[in-house]
Amino acid sequence: MIYLASQSPRRRELLTQLGVAFEVISVDVHEARMPGESPQGYIVRVSREKAGAGLLALGGINGAVVLGADTDVVLNDQVLGKPEDAADAEHMLRSLSGTTHDVYTAVWLVSSGREEHRLSHTRVRFADLSEQDIQRYIATGEPFGRAGAYAIQGYAGGFIAGIEGSYTGVMGLPVFETCQLLRNFNVPVWSE
Repeated sequence: MIYLASQSPRRRELLTQLGVAFEVISVDVHEARMPGESPQGYIVRVSREKAGAGLLALGGINGAVVLGADTDVVLNDQVLGKPEDAADAEHMLRSLSGTTHDVYTAVWLVSSGREEHRLSHTRVRFADLSEQDIQRYIATGEPFGRAGAYAIQGYAGGFIAGIEGSYTGVMGLPVFETCQLLRNFNVPVWSE
């Protein structure tokens, strides 16, 4: 049985699209970048901690496999997590306006005897945003709870001038990499 250590509706939706039977478990992992830690190292570590916390919470259920994931937006070596409030969202969106930034999603599968991960990297090019664009977008409520204060699959899709990499990785669960991991753990996906 697969357990998803995430409350993200996007991750649930993408995992469901793969035809994988899973249950959601709640985990609480402190997300803070350590001094000297690279953005990629931070994202890989946090996603591993989420998967590990999920496995620990299950208390040794035989055959349990836990999927943990973390997605962050990185601009100039700065990790842009979820905005704390509207002012923070404004600051992030202004920073992203007219730039190309990186989105990393790390996915881990862990079981009692095995663990493996993949790291998805996508380059996202934002159009220039006006103050009106930013204010209207914030008023939708969509930036909250989203890394970098935007959701590529929502209204912010209109801000995206181009991507190089995984669209689903920017959403929060890179489908290709996740399928690789699931197959390595002998978990069937929709095509099997």
